Amino acid sequence: MDSIWSPDKALQLLEEAHDELDAGPRPSEGVLDAVGMVALTAAYTAAQARMPSAAEQFASLAEQTAARLLHDRRRGPARGDLSPAQCTLYRVGIHQKLGDIDRALAYAANLEPAVLPTPERRARAATDTARALLAADDVPTAFAQLQLVERAAPLEARRPSVRALTTEVAARRPDLPGLTAFARRTAL
Repeated sequence: MDSIWSPDKALQLLEEAHDELDAGPRPSEGVLDAVGMVALTAAYTAAQARMPSAAEQFASLAEQTAARLLHDRRRGPARGDLSPAQCTLYRVGIHQKLGDIDRALAYAANLEPAVLPTPERRARAATDTARALLAADDVPTAFAQLQLVERAAPLEARRPSVRALTTEVAARRPDLPGLTAFARRTAL
């Protein structure tokens, strides 16, 4: 039996939500923030489904919306999640999921985690970068990123996805200094 929730259906719903939110002549800052975050969600969904053109289209829409929002924010303080840094963070994950590791790492190199709004977002940046580095066979640097996860948000280092990356690092380079202690600290 086919699932009623296919990637195509999910992307269609996300695109409809994006278009409906962005339909007004002068959307508020909150609406623009939602528009961009929906576009980023759609881009990542498309990347998971191995749909590179859709992922690129939605990521570009999010970046355009972030630029609009940044222009509007010059009048006041930022309130919300969408920012150029947030778009760059998503690009790391999008390109890693699509198997374009060089592009994922290029985005990671341009990302300034300190400008991300929460410790959990900074931990996510390190997690996604570690994943891309492992795909590029740079195990020591991937481990350094996992250590950044723990420094940014210690509980994030105990997430199953991060523990799986730690297990992969240990399988590939058990000799890395500090790895055993890190694995022990981040185990449940």
